[in-house]
Amino acid sequence: MTPTIQKQSVGGASATPVRPRFRSARTQNFTESVIREMTRLAVLHDAVNLAQGFPDFGAPEPVKAAAQRAISEEHNQYTITWGAKNFRQAIAVHYRERHALEFDPEREVTVVCGSTEAMIASLLATANPGEEVIVFEPYYENYGPDTWLCGAQRKLVRLNPPDWTFDPAELRRAFSSRTKAIIVTNPHNPTGKVFSREELGVIAELCNEFDTLAITDEIYEHILYDGAHHIPLMTMPGMRDRTILVNSLSKTFSVTGWRVGWILAAPDLSDSIRKVHDFLTVNAAAPMQQAGILALGLGESFHEDLRAKYKQRRDLMLGVLERAGFRCFVPKGAYYIMADISGFGFADDHAFARYLLEEIGVAAVPGSSFFEDPADGHGLIRFCFCKKIETLEEAASRLSKMRTASR
Repeated sequence: MTPTIQKQSVGGASATPVRPRFRSARTQNFTESVIREMTRLAVLHDAVNLAQGFPDFGAPEPVKAAAQRAISEEHNQYTITWGAKNFRQAIAVHYRERHALEFDPEREVTVVCGSTEAMIASLLATANPGEEVIVFEPYYENYGPDTWLCGAQRKLVRLNPPDWTFDPAELRRAFSSRTKAIIVTNPHNPTGKVFSREELGVIAELCNEFDTLAITDEIYEHILYDGAHHIPLMTMPGMRDRTILVNSLSKTFSVTGWRVGWILAAPDLSDSIRKVHDFLTVNAAAPMQQAGILALGLGESFHEDLRAKYKQRRDLMLGVLERAGFRCFVPKGAYYIMADISGFGFADDHAFARYLLEEIGVAAVPGSSFFEDPADGHGLIRFCFCKKIETLEEAASRLSKMRTASR
């Protein structure tokens, strides 16, 4: 599938002239991340940033204190490339206790610089030019550049609102002898979908039938609502040794700037991934790995409190958005709300996001950022709610002006 990621700029800035001789072919269609662009524009316009998914509240005090101790105790040099041994052991314990998954910390656990590096390292280690990678659409925007950097081609399978379900027949048609992997984000960004056991079973059966890998981004596994339950695809029949599981400290522990994540995979897959990781970043931040040991040991009461606080924020924002005239898709996981903006009468999502930013003072992400064909997302916009209650209340005050908005 030919890359087509030339997105319209929300800010309307003119592009810097490109000198083709000095630009590689693999990056010729890349643009600035729209999500991160919206953060930049939010600062410029003094807008409430409900675009990029990072908390504006503090990380847990014990976790911060552990990082400070680690620095004072001189955990400031290179670790083993694939992660400090005691942190890898803590990760293995975490998955044994939560999901009854057994991992050898020496051969199957690789610590990396966040889930962003985990995804690109996994693809570079496994996918060859011309092979295909299946991605559910709407998708997190990094997955396009990730596949193109390793020369692979995307095959898109649509998640259909309002429940963001997929058609098993469409998914089957996407698989072929050229399929190297399928990317499954669960819970899903941007929709908040949590894949059911039945859906995961369909995916697992096809992976086994077509001898295909699964790369699962499970960074929101602890942020769930309304009785939703996270099931790692790796636990499904036949998937233990054909799944690459990606996760991170970032979202669960509100430390998105630490850039500490991990990859769990069978020894042969881990060996290839570690080679890529070594030459990409060498190792993740040493003191933050030590703090990660404490974080992973906080226990179920921490996760219950996390879910309760995020549910409060989700419900608050759903009410705010609905009163402002949005039609919202209720998320079952993660901390984003996709909303239908077609009733406001704007030309497209970029025009609406620009209005929201410049006139209302709230930043959100245009829905077309999550689709290959921008037209498929022109009636959508994404808000995040991983913010202080005070921040969300300020957003509510500004969004109340939307009630009479019409274009």
